[in-house]
Amino acid sequence: MSKPVIVVLSSDQRMASELPGLFQGRAEIRSCNSFEQLNEIADQAGLDALVADFRSASSGGHQEARIIETVQQSHPRIRLAMVTPNVCPETLERCAAMAKITHLRGHLDRAALLHAFGPLFSEDMNINKRDPENLDAAIGGKIHGTAEPPLGVLMGISRRYETSSPYLKQMLTDLEVAAAHNVTILLIGETGAGKTYLSRLIHEVSPRRYEPFVHVACGALPNDLIESELFGHTKGSFTSAHQDKEGKFIAARRGSLLLDEIDALGLEQQVKLLRVIETGEFEPVGTNDTQVCQARLIVASNLELQPLVEQHRFRSDLYYRLNMMKFVIPPLRHRKMDVIPLAKKFVRQFSIKHEVQIDEIDPKAFDTLLNYPWPGNVRELEHVIQRAVIFCRNGRLLKQDLPQHILSGNAGPTNDPTVVLPKSQIAKELNGKHEALSLGNQIALSEKEIIEQSLFKNSFRRTKTAQELGISRVTLYNKMKKYGLQR
Repeated sequence: MSKPVIVVLSSDQRMASELPGLFQGRAEIRSCNSFEQLNEIADQAGLDALVADFRSASSGGHQEARIIETVQQSHPRIRLAMVTPNVCPETLERCAAMAKITHLRGHLDRAALLHAFGPLFSEDMNINKRDPENLDAAIGGKIHGTAEPPLGVLMGISRRYETSSPYLKQMLTDLEVAAAHNVTILLIGETGAGKTYLSRLIHEVSPRRYEPFVHVACGALPNDLIESELFGHTKGSFTSAHQDKEGKFIAARRGSLLLDEIDALGLEQQVKLLRVIETGEFEPVGTNDTQVCQARLIVASNLELQPLVEQHRFRSDLYYRLNMMKFVIPPLRHRKMDVIPLAKKFVRQFSIKHEVQIDEIDPKAFDTLLNYPWPGNVRELEHVIQRAVIFCRNGRLLKQDLPQHILSGNAGPTNDPTVVLPKSQIAKELNGKHEALSLGNQIALSEKEIIEQSLFKNSFRRTKTAQELGISRVTLYNKMKKYGLQR
């Protein structure tokens, strides 16, 4: 059986050089940098799949969109992948949404390419199990001897939300229904639980996907500027108002507006927000001219709003209006079945970003991740995995590559002071050993983290690290050996 022909249309030779290793030699990879060369290759060798690099798209992406249309007309069975800038031109965004195209932003997503082009290979042409994009196979695809449950997936234009949690699966189904209608959506979840990510996904699965998505962090705005940011202002309406400014409600056009940390709004702003939700109407600061907001509002909070109503910090009428379409994102410690799939996803993502080859993950590392309560939720897990990937050596990610506070189960606080975290199994074991929590051991843990951070900051240059720490190279070397920090 002849190998499928995959053509890379790009002026970046490095992109074309990445694919032979990705497909383990099971595809014939050709590269070109013009549409004319693409046609020549197609005439000579055929064309089964195309990776089009449009990161330098010009003229709003119209020329690139025509290339895609022409290729699809000439090769109706072709598999297409398109790489665009992170901020993709609207023409290409629309093209990706309407056609069967794998849309990659910023860089090659090797996992997405394997998934998109996998059907080109016969069943016996499986990707090498040691490939970093198939880490599930590298650890047998099982955790503690149990097959992972099927995922619930909500797919947008550029992102997807995956979960094994039955509760979240149902929530994603309900969110997709809500996204199709012109209703205000309330998301409740701890810091790092994924409210912003989910908000963007709601936007992408809605009919408003080609309009702007505007994010406003209400908690980061001074009280005297919140109204100006949201509603806009006219020139001279206050001291620093040197010119007219449109607010976020207008900037969002017919798209989506995320009001994050809604609990930070004062009661006066809450009244005006309620009016916008009810009627769409508002007045910019300094004028009586009424304007109409046409965007969908997505409102998010780290805290449950009902206790704030009881404390007279949040208006009850606004609470009941928002509570109609309320979705609660559970913290990661309440959906442990998602920890391992998310960890694998982040390992794949960061191994590509930092060009670190990872062939296998030690099951003990997974056990450690499962035992930690994750007060920082998915965001904390993402950062922990990124650090572990950077420090991984010899292609095998080990338990020792995780940060010390994860290994010891020493979790920080959540954003909600009323939440009491369960002690991890590791912390319970340490509490049963007085010597483990002795002053000497705690000093050693702190010393290791300080040295580790300094080494990372200085790209493991020992002389510079020793100078920064105020110790000799010999002392640094001995401590690195003691703590297992040698590369």
